[in-house]
Amino acid sequence: MSTEPVRTVVVTGASAGLGYHAAEQLAAAGHRVVLATRDRDRAAAAERSIRRHVDSASIGHVHLDLADLDSVHAAADELAALEPDGVDAILNNAGVVGSATMSRTVQGTELQIGTNHLGHFAWTARTLPLLERRAGRVVHLGSIAHRWARLDTTDAFRVGRYSSYGQYARSKLAVMLFGFELAERLADSGSSVTSVVAHPGLSLDSLSPARPDVAPSRPEAAWTRPAQRLYAQGKDAGALPLVHAAVGADVRSGEYWGPDGWMQLRGPAAVVRAEPRAHDRTAAARLWAASEARSGVAFALDALV
Repeated sequence: MSTEPVRTVVVTGASAGLGYHAAEQLAAAGHRVVLATRDRDRAAAAERSIRRHVDSASIGHVHLDLADLDSVHAAADELAALEPDGVDAILNNAGVVGSATMSRTVQGTELQIGTNHLGHFAWTARTLPLLERRAGRVVHLGSIAHRWARLDTTDAFRVGRYSSYGQYARSKLAVMLFGFELAERLADSGSSVTSVVAHPGLSLDSLSPARPDVAPSRPEAAWTRPAQRLYAQGKDAGALPLVHAAVGADVRSGEYWGPDGWMQLRGPAAVVRAEPRAHDRTAAARLWAASEARSGVAFALDALV
């Protein structure tokens, strides 16, 4: 992977899973990493683990709970104080993956779309000035699940009959609509900031390297792993497209990065194809307006030029 010079990269949800492995890989490549997490103890454990594998790691931390818009605003202020000269990339990785029963954010939005999309929407709007100072890049975590999702044409936040996986897929479609639309609007405004979407394929804990501080090992039959490797990969491999999207020198705004293997489930990082519905600008405009109204946060893109 070709990378640009040393960068400061903020990773949301960096205390576990894909976010942790992305943070570790970025630190190993010599970049400064800011862990944006909702649990300070887990962030401290993640930092210890990264330092155990990367002696020279440069790490910072801000407290961010994407399910609470008040926390989003506070975290953006905290980040501005921590990195007053700006940041080079923000990897919007954190999210809720499934909820057996419907739950809501502090402000009353269904938890999965409220965290995965709306929290990151507000967070991105608030941190955009920090990216502008460095001609930075924002990376949005998409998913192959968007292939089976539809958003309500009149109200993107309407849940209707609740399905855990269905709502997760809708939240990821919303993330991708936002990411691609942001790329268009940033370009139209003349901003130097770029917007990229990336996804990890099918990434499993069972195929990931052990990191006891952040992911206690789970007993699993050894015979399952060869079968899993045929169609899946570890979270360390799944983090590679995210990391490349954040710091790769060949990445361009509006691209979609993911594994280039069969069905994009596993394989090396490459530019891949998203479903046309993720590029629907009419749907994206409706989602954008609804997200501004629900979050109370607007993107002042004209003020950037």
